[in-house]
Amino acid sequence: MNRMSPVDYRTIVRRMEGKTAVSIRRSAFSLKLTAYSFKHTAILLPDQYVLRYDALWQSTYEEKSPMHLTDIANRQPHPEPWSEGDNIPWNEPEFSERMLKEHLSQEHDAASRRFEIIDRHVDWIHTYLLGGQAAQILDMACGPGLYAVRLARLGHTLTGIDFSPASIRYARELASAGNLACTFILGDLREVDFGQGFDLCMFIFGEFNVFSPENAARLLAKARHALTPGGLLLLEPHTFEAVQQIGQAPASWSAHPSALFSSRPHLLLEESFWDPGIATATNRYYVIDAATGDVTRYAASYQAYTHEQYRRLLEEQGFGEVTFYPSLGGEAGSSAGGLMAVTGRKQS
Repeated sequence: MNRMSPVDYRTIVRRMEGKTAVSIRRSAFSLKLTAYSFKHTAILLPDQYVLRYDALWQSTYEEKSPMHLTDIANRQPHPEPWSEGDNIPWNEPEFSERMLKEHLSQEHDAASRRFEIIDRHVDWIHTYLLGGQAAQILDMACGPGLYAVRLARLGHTLTGIDFSPASIRYARELASAGNLACTFILGDLREVDFGQGFDLCMFIFGEFNVFSPENAARLLAKARHALTPGGLLLLEPHTFEAVQQIGQAPASWSAHPSALFSSRPHLLLEESFWDPGIATATNRYYVIDAATGDVTRYAASYQAYTHEQYRRLLEEQGFGEVTFYPSLGGEAGSSAGGLMAVTGRKQS
């Protein structure tokens, strides 16, 4: 194993500046960041530094009991899914502001898709799924409302729910500027009352897989309760293979003067795990502040399902006529690889 001489973290950030390859992939609250492999390199960190956990999935943040860096070396080699956190900090205000910039970028289809792709998807939903008829629509994990406002412009009435304060603020501003029939709610999908009377509940861009099987079943039950008799559920989940690839990604590290996880110079370490017994991927992220050496850990897990398991899950929650599509637009060749579309109709 190679050893690095002790150096200031800022030196590493400066050396890596302009050389780091980072790709962001929003997956329901999922993020995939890849850069340089550290498989054969040990980064030596001063023993006096401690890890600090950020509270996840909470509207307030409190510091957890500190953890010494020796605990990283002795960490559980294969974490139990969802045991170290539900997701990256979508609800943290500063993080959500940085993520909003990625949502609105037209240079990639990561946090959100480019507008031209969203337009095609919205046309498919409006024309094919809804037959061009005005509908009451619930957009679960709506982000900054890019799908919702477009559907509202076509005559639909939208309710969107998301955990990101910056995204909800932007969605509300967008709807207000266009005088659109949209209501946007800031909250956790697991806790918010969805209401009732919807003709369509949509849950897109891989968000479904971030929830544990128990929570996923609860969300499907809530969606069914929110739908009118015969109402339609639209999911855009990951394929089994896509989740497996997330869990089998190699460990990596990268340096950034400013990026998604922090506006300060920092190092980002990532490791991934695949549990074939329960078909679950887990990612750990360590964000090391270049100036202080403070470390914050985040974790996210993803459940993989086969087509038959998706079908069975929907049927168990009271949906019939389960139909699979190769992509959200109904055609092969979706820009967001590893995603498909599934619909189910509420049974009486």
